[in-house]
Amino acid sequence: MLKRLIQLYCGLTIYGISCAMYIHCGLGADPWDVFHLGVARWLSVNVGTVMIVTGALVLLFWIPLLQRPGLGTLSNVVVLGLAADAALAAMPPLTSLTARCLMLAAAIILNAIATVMYICAGFGPGPRDGLMTGIHRRTGISLRLIRTVIEVTVLLTGWLAGGTVGPGTLIYALTIGPLIQFFLPWFRNGNTELAPRKPVTKEPV
Repeated sequence: MLKRLIQLYCGLTIYGISCAMYIHCGLGADPWDVFHLGVARWLSVNVGTVMIVTGALVLLFWIPLLQRPGLGTLSNVVVLGLAADAALAAMPPLTSLTARCLMLAAAIILNAIATVMYICAGFGPGPRDGLMTGIHRRTGISLRLIRTVIEVTVLLTGWLAGGTVGPGTLIYALTIGPLIQFFLPWFRNGNTELAPRKPVTKEPV
């Protein structure tokens, strides 16, 4: 249990730091962080505050979906925002494009590692992932379609609010899946939450 707790909170902290790195390098981030940054700029508040409030609001949508949050879910709401704000406050200015590109690459790798760490700890999904799986269970709509609709919606909303969309956004989309798959054996430790599912004959669309 203690090992899993350490893995959970290390994973969440690293995830928050990776989000700060996306934002700091200014080359574009994943859709949710584009949304967080756009809302933060629009409201003139810290991006970590937006991350915390967004996570809490997303949890409200769990109620009609009959989703039950776990320790990891509730910790996700708080830890990501606190870690992101702390990391942003400590990061020095980046003076070259090379430094910004290196930070982007490191952010994507750390994000993949952090994702595997906190999910494989087995204390429940984050609010945003739980929203996706909850809608899938209640409606039968495919996970791919739900994920696409959610991510496109938050990306466009964040971009319209002033969030940074750039090459990093595309690079993240193309690399995060393979990287998560690569790091998965490092932290699974018998946890089957991310194990391959048995093939089904038909998937609803």
